[in-house]
Amino acid sequence: MVLAGTLAQSQGHQYGWRMRFAICNETWGGCGTDFAMVCDRIAEAGYTGVEVAPFTLLPNPEELTEDHALKAGDTARAAGLEVVGLHWLLVQPPGFHLTTGDAEVRRRTAEFGCHLARICAAMGGKVMVWGSPKQRNLEAGLDWQEAAERAVGVLRRIAETAGSLGVTIAMEPLGRKETDFLNTAEETCRLLRMVDHPACRLHLDVKAMSDEETTIPEIIRASRADTVHFHANDPNLRGPGMGEVRYEPVVEALRETGYGGWVSVEVFDYTPDADTIARESRDYLRRVFGE
Repeated sequence: MVLAGTLAQSQGHQYGWRMRFAICNETWGGCGTDFAMVCDRIAEAGYTGVEVAPFTLLPNPEELTEDHALKAGDTARAAGLEVVGLHWLLVQPPGFHLTTGDAEVRRRTAEFGCHLARICAAMGGKVMVWGSPKQRNLEAGLDWQEAAERAVGVLRRIAETAGSLGVTIAMEPLGRKETDFLNTAEETCRLLRMVDHPACRLHLDVKAMSDEETTIPEIIRASRADTVHFHANDPNLRGPGMGEVRYEPVVEALRETGYGGWVSVEVFDYTPDADTIARESRDYLRRVFGE
């Protein structure tokens, strides 16, 4: 590991390639957790960006106003952080869905997505990571093409608003245990071609890519033209370097493809505690990226 880290550091300095690191704020808790405290902890751990789950700011993100967002953005910047954007978009409130046959639900989903794009922009964020597996699952008997056409109508409407605000939707492929729609980067890029809007692009997540038959470096290289955002984690639900995934080949693929976005830590197992997760993840990323 020391040799690999030394090699990464040497290559990073050789090519002048440096990465920006962020972490997701819900690592420290959900709604009611003091956002200023979280931002301070993130900065203390050595990150320069924060990725925000809307439900951590208010139980019902429909009630978020641009004034709320401006204040949250100011809070992050006061701690020395940049707001990367939003994720976990459709967790709250219930009732939204991307591929449902209910046109009214799809209309409300599009409206909520446009609302979140305005919130994201007001915070200073640039990316909205679209995961939300339960809110994309296919209805019984629905074929892929019809599901994709329904999704396109929602996503293109949101992309039109988001793009005008400088915000990009980052569609996230997810593993087969989580959803039955958009399980691979290739499949997701197929949907992006249908949406056909520059504000709708691809997000890659190490945990999710680990579920594909294609290797992670191969996925990164094949998706180079579409990738706008990247999550660092492990299939064991913990942080980068805390499981079996070796990040040296991942780093090399990102370097080769010229990826210039954020690498954001997203975990789902919060043991032993948020501060330890943040610190150890950041230390590992610093080593393998040669920072």
